[in-house]
Amino acid sequence: MQKNTPPRSTIRLTRRGRIALVATGAVVVGTAVAVPLLTLGTEEESRPTTLAIPEGWRASQVYTAVDKALALPAGSTKKSLDKAALKLPNDAEGNPEGYLFPATYPLQEKVTPDKLLALMVDTANEKFNGAPIAAGAQRNAMNVYQAVTIASIVQAEAATRADMGKVARVIFNRLERGMPLQMDSTINYALNRSTLRTTESDTRIESPYNSYQRMGLPPTPIANPGEEAMRAAINPPPGNWLYFVTVRPGDTRFTADYQQHQRNVAEFNAQAKKKETGAKTTGAKTTG
Repeated sequence: MQKNTPPRSTIRLTRRGRIALVATGAVVVGTAVAVPLLTLGTEEESRPTTLAIPEGWRASQVYTAVDKALALPAGSTKKSLDKAALKLPNDAEGNPEGYLFPATYPLQEKVTPDKLLALMVDTANEKFNGAPIAAGAQRNAMNVYQAVTIASIVQAEAATRADMGKVARVIFNRLERGMPLQMDSTINYALNRSTLRTTESDTRIESPYNSYQRMGLPPTPIANPGEEAMRAAINPPPGNWLYFVTVRPGDTRFTADYQQHQRNVAEFNAQAKKKETGAKTTGAKTTG
């Protein structure tokens, strides 16, 4: 085991290497876990007493939720970052993305945004820096921050919990080959959106999160992953999967054969077109 791990842009993981192309993304929301109380005080009936942060939320979504829960002006929580004194890894460079741990947090009378963010980060450190995660990351020649980054992509890309390990293996395979990740979820993060459709022009945007054009992992996590995504990131199952696409809900197809993947993508596109046609026929509003 090497003590100093390579930079994110040059990491090459020692696993079975293959190429992967992802054509879908989804956020898996799980049951939030309880964390200790922030402060003692009388609960206010005029506002929520707890705040649940789902798995896969981005930091921007967390900030908005905290503002709303504490009845603060929009942008207040994000502005509180400077005084929050968050205990983040050096690689994060002050950006808490990935470390606002998904859980249910109590909202006591005197809680402030910076204290709430600090508790989220402290909870993440407790979960991520323990022996299983830290040892698993080292075993795969990466540091914990890199593992969190991979877990965040797994969280965004896996349609179900059962798919998380396979998605993680796809990421490992592509990193080992030294190929760009080409993950649609990183494009969505760069464009601050969530969609199943990534166009050719999307893949040409100038962004460090454009994993179609940039090598290695993105500069930061792209969401706040839960424990299952973290476990998948440090211990993916063996497999030679090259590509995957969720053709329909509950039907994600992993394959090592490019021609088979093309057929799967064609089926995905046909399903999407059918839905769009049906929506237009019924007059339903579509979003994308």
